[in-house]
Amino acid sequence: MLDSDGNYRRTAKTYRFRYTTQRLNVSLRFNMKMAASVVDTCYVSCCANRTPNTVSWGRGGLIAFGTCNSVAIYNPKEIRVVELLNRHTGRVNAVQWVHNPDRSLETHLISGGSENNVIIWEKCDGKFRASALCSGHLGPVCAVDAVCLSSSDLLVASASSDSTVKLWTWTPDKAECLQTIPFTSGFMMNVSLALLPGSRVPVLACGGDDSRVHLYVQLSGEFQRLLSLSGHEDWVRGVEWTTKDGELWLASCSQDCMIRVWRLFATTSREPEHHTDEVLKLKENIFQVCGEEFAVTLETVLAGHENWVYGIHWQPPCGQGNCVEQPLRLLSASMDKTMILWGPEEDSGMWVEMEYVILLKIRVGEVGGNTLGFYGCQMSPDGSMILAHAFHGALHLWSHDGNQGEWKPGVVISGHFNAVQDLSWDSEGEFLITVGSDQTTRLFTPWMRKEGSQITWHEISRPQIHGYDMQCLAMVGRFQFVSGADEKVLRVFRAPRNFVENFANISHTSLEKLLGCNDIADLPEGASTPALGLSNKAVFQGDLTSQIPQQDWGDFSSLSEQYKESYFQPLKLSEPPTEDDLLQNTLWPEVQKLYGHGFEMFCLASDSEGTVVASACKASKPEHAGILLWNTTSWKQIQSLPCHSLTVTQMAFAPNGQLLLAVSRDRTWSLWRRGKPGSDTAGNFSLYANTCKNTAVHSRIIWSCDWSSDNKYFVTSSRDKKVIMWGHAGSDVSVGECEDAPVTPCSSVLDVGDSATAVSVCPHLCPDQSYLLAVGLENGRIVLYKWRPSGDLTSGSDWSRCGETDFCQSHTLVVKRLRWRPRPGRAGEGGQEGNQAWFQLASAGVDHAVKIFNINITAL
Repeated sequence: MLDSDGNYRRTAKTYRFRYTTQRLNVSLRFNMKMAASVVDTCYVSCCANRTPNTVSWGRGGLIAFGTCNSVAIYNPKEIRVVELLNRHTGRVNAVQWVHNPDRSLETHLISGGSENNVIIWEKCDGKFRASALCSGHLGPVCAVDAVCLSSSDLLVASASSDSTVKLWTWTPDKAECLQTIPFTSGFMMNVSLALLPGSRVPVLACGGDDSRVHLYVQLSGEFQRLLSLSGHEDWVRGVEWTTKDGELWLASCSQDCMIRVWRLFATTSREPEHHTDEVLKLKENIFQVCGEEFAVTLETVLAGHENWVYGIHWQPPCGQGNCVEQPLRLLSASMDKTMILWGPEEDSGMWVEMEYVILLKIRVGEVGGNTLGFYGCQMSPDGSMILAHAFHGALHLWSHDGNQGEWKPGVVISGHFNAVQDLSWDSEGEFLITVGSDQTTRLFTPWMRKEGSQITWHEISRPQIHGYDMQCLAMVGRFQFVSGADEKVLRVFRAPRNFVENFANISHTSLEKLLGCNDIADLPEGASTPALGLSNKAVFQGDLTSQIPQQDWGDFSSLSEQYKESYFQPLKLSEPPTEDDLLQNTLWPEVQKLYGHGFEMFCLASDSEGTVVASACKASKPEHAGILLWNTTSWKQIQSLPCHSLTVTQMAFAPNGQLLLAVSRDRTWSLWRRGKPGSDTAGNFSLYANTCKNTAVHSRIIWSCDWSSDNKYFVTSSRDKKVIMWGHAGSDVSVGECEDAPVTPCSSVLDVGDSATAVSVCPHLCPDQSYLLAVGLENGRIVLYKWRPSGDLTSGSDWSRCGETDFCQSHTLVVKRLRWRPRPGRAGEGGQEGNQAWFQLASAGVDHAVKIFNINITAL
């Protein structure tokens, strides 16, 4: 079985196996509900799954990697996800391109998931579709590989935690299981397929927990074990074939920190050797296939890593036309945070370290301990770029500078590696902040290139790296936010000067305008997290000048000087930072802690002026379900609002700041009104309206709520699949301005067909003066509805469904949060012509993804 980190957990259970295959319906896969001109995916933030075999770099330059239950197709040149393949219902553990023998662009992709299935993807009309689903494994699939038998036939191998390796044959007509190879109680960690030299006979290499590499060859239609290559002293984590000069080369890596390179060749094609007694000859493992004799020898043992080696990858063949050359260069990635490029010397043929690349320069334990090593590595088709994916899902890309001969870090996609719980735009709509169960807070903004030809979104700061799972956040002003986690404390963060300067450079915004939002004299340079600490400590200019230069770290008078608490180094960025800089040099200082709640934090909200913050925690009793209000000037608790009996799930201030709406797990909502200036209750909130057990319309937990931009209506969405607009029915005044009129449903009950977990109202009216709502569902879909007030609440004619995300655009798991950009247009484009017709919608999902959609309201 696979544990939560993608490693094997031994079990004594004996598995029985069966197989089925299923052809998939194209219309189901591509259930397009909207025209591309209405909803366009602007940005997808995601990271690689925490499994060793989840990333593959194709000969066409595209990188495919598993992210939660999806396969992402990533273009490293455009630095964006160009396509998401949604079909798996479990975590994607293995992804592999099917390389064509003629080195043409790949048209097939293989993926394996924790739901025990293997999916074969085929490219049709420029898009990948799930061509076949191969089911039969009784455990999560951990490794896949494939080889082309002909122009249209594929042979696929898959390894699973059910102690089997299955061989599948795929043709355009069908896919079927060819053979199941049992390994009793053992597990195979990786598989690799190739064709024997000078023949079309497939050979399979399997590396497993018995510290051996097993070789199988197809004879008489079945794969038979011919050899078991010994030498490793711990689990074999990776195996990979390559072909050079008519010979097969096999690399294997292990938890014993070693890499072994084996050579397979036909003995008949070998030149005669003149043996003498003094010649030291390596042992040859001989076997015969179809009357021809082959031999396998150990070519070299590579020792250089200091921890488990999880990934190895041969450099792809290079050249043009018929002049194709396979370089003998091997890339390896280890948990010691390094990648090494190996190759034989020209003169002696001895294998040596050609390049030694240290990608993470931070000691383990710093920055919350989020700096573990690498799970795998890949190399670009031309060998000029190398890629590694780390234990926490981050991708690290390095490019080779041909002039100086150095490897330099490059800009790459990033994202949460666990569920994204909440998000918020800044007041100007220029950046987006998110929090997730991966214990991080991340900030995304558009990057405008110098040439101005392309704008792409990127993570440019990681303000908070915590020790608890993050749950909620609220922006307070332009560069300040409050966050809540699975702890009883709220934390307030404020942007440092170094972030503001870099944000201005990356987004091409006036620095003077940005600094006008802050007191320049009080801004620290940055922040750092002390060892074993949870609070980000401000670092000022004086702290930087007193630090010991890194090049002088050889002479220390005490341990306190060697391990100083401040590790922050100011950055001067003109492009998005690398992962190690995000971890260490983009933190925001913590300026305040807020105490008052008795249980873990659950939701936050702030008013439009940034003067009041409302917070609520998990609660199973009325005494714990109260809402606490905080003054953002003094950060003192100013009020407690008791009403609900269970957890308050979400809150929202009205745009005018006079009303606070709260919805709860107890299936009711409450509305609190601020006292008018000059009255005895000035500034204080009092209960204005609420529903109770007898008046509640929702029959299940209310997940989400939001306000219309004119303050006239608010909306609630629930697990009972209902979405309802509320206000003063029959009146055209804002909620709270009608003393005698009750707050009642102003719309018919909208049934969205699934649990409505998130809802958001567009801050601007549609051209036909209707309200535009986005509803996020438990199945991952996002649906757009128009609502127009109507006197008849029984017919349902006041609602009109105007679109939804298609199968590829949707999340694969629950939509947790939806937020419209507070301003019209697309962030980063300024006042371009036609910009006012577009609005941007940000979504956060349990599938680890943050997505931004461009929506054309004139085309709805």
